[in-house]
Amino acid sequence: MHELLSSVQHLPSWLIYVVAALVVAAETAVIVGLVAPGEATLLLVGFLAYTGTLRLGPALLVMILAATVGDAVAFRAGRRYGPRLRASRWGARVGPHRWARADAMVARMGGRGVFTARWVAFARTLVPRLAGAAGMPYRRFAPWNLAGVITWVGASVLAGRLAGESYQTVSRLLGQATGAFLALVAALVAVVLAGRWLGRNPDPVRALLKRAARLPPVRWLSARYGLLFFLLSMRFGPTWALLANLTAGVGLLFLVALAVAGTMRAAVRHSGLALVDGVIGGWFAARRTPDAVEVTQFAVSVLRGSVLIVLVAVVAAVQAWRHRPWQADLLSVVGTIGAFVPLVVLAVVTELAADGRVAHFSTQSAVVTASLCMLAWLLSREARWPVAVALWTTAVAGVVGIGGARLYLGLSTASGTVAAVLLGAAWTAVFMVAWATRDRALAAGNAPGRRRRGRRGDHLADR
Repeated sequence: MHELLSSVQHLPSWLIYVVAALVVAAETAVIVGLVAPGEATLLLVGFLAYTGTLRLGPALLVMILAATVGDAVAFRAGRRYGPRLRASRWGARVGPHRWARADAMVARMGGRGVFTARWVAFARTLVPRLAGAAGMPYRRFAPWNLAGVITWVGASVLAGRLAGESYQTVSRLLGQATGAFLALVAALVAVVLAGRWLGRNPDPVRALLKRAARLPPVRWLSARYGLLFFLLSMRFGPTWALLANLTAGVGLLFLVALAVAGTMRAAVRHSGLALVDGVIGGWFAARRTPDAVEVTQFAVSVLRGSVLIVLVAVVAAVQAWRHRPWQADLLSVVGTIGAFVPLVVLAVVTELAADGRVAHFSTQSAVVTASLCMLAWLLSREARWPVAVALWTTAVAGVVGIGGARLYLGLSTASGTVAAVLLGAAWTAVFMVAWATRDRALAAGNAPGRRRRGRRGDHLADR
């Protein structure tokens, strides 16, 4: 790397400007960014500005112009070839309703998405094409994209200049952070998809068994021994069948929790955040006083995970007694009287993580985050908007307060706390999305019946 930097420094400055501009523009214009993201080039430009080979002002202007031109070319390509893609066989398979939903989504939040995509490798290469193909007006695309380009180019070039001789280290860490951000985005998408699937299949074990029953070997076995299986199920009875189904469902949740925990741990580990654990820990240690430590220890001991799990169980039992909702499926159980079950599953997973067999987390921070979010969700589902906002604000304040208190006492590291909070929030989001999906599906299923009853009542009234 040092030999490469030395050779580049001896090149004419105008040639460096041209080559760097071509690389930055080609990242989006010809999809080079899918293979080689442009942060390294911008960091190199910043390093050359530090050594005096390039001037900082002209370097920033040239890089911003190059990135803007590359995005404009990509946007134009999406606008030109987007209709052809929709008319193709693949586009027809996607379906007009899905294209319409994509258009509506881009029209609603496309500008913010364009700005955010500039900071994510792969996304900044594809989003300009998707925006053009979706029919976003260029006058709307351009300002958001320019804002993203200015901030991304400016931050990357300045980081390279400030890094100086540490250019290679900063380049590696920035690449890790980009990969970690992608992993977090993928994890959030997976959380939403898992919640939506759970909402559409509130009895997940039975849904998976039905899918497995369609496989040829299982179908062959069921055709020959189906009567035997039926007699066995009658022998065990519906109560034992329900218990077995719920037990298998909890086991499935345990596997999902392990997957989410592993993803969060990998994202935080590769983000480079662990490098500042010592600095943050030292900052808190320098501000400890005996009285403050005593008060903080009391607050952490009172608001620990086991206490909050019991509190969630009490609140869920009271709500279940008042409303008496009960259905024989996993989602109904964990969304009402059994709301503490996901928290127990998470506590077991994080205990395994604390032992180092799966990952390393702050166990208490993960369970406290999930418990406070679960409490806010249970209490705010039927509350008015101001009350719901107050409940969620209190939950967020509690998560930040307990996380900060554990950092203050030296019980957790910054990276472990961030990973734990992400895990707890993602775990709650699964059930929030599942419940919202189920409510929407039930409302859609009941709407036609209500309309038919309404028409019948109007008809009787007319008679």
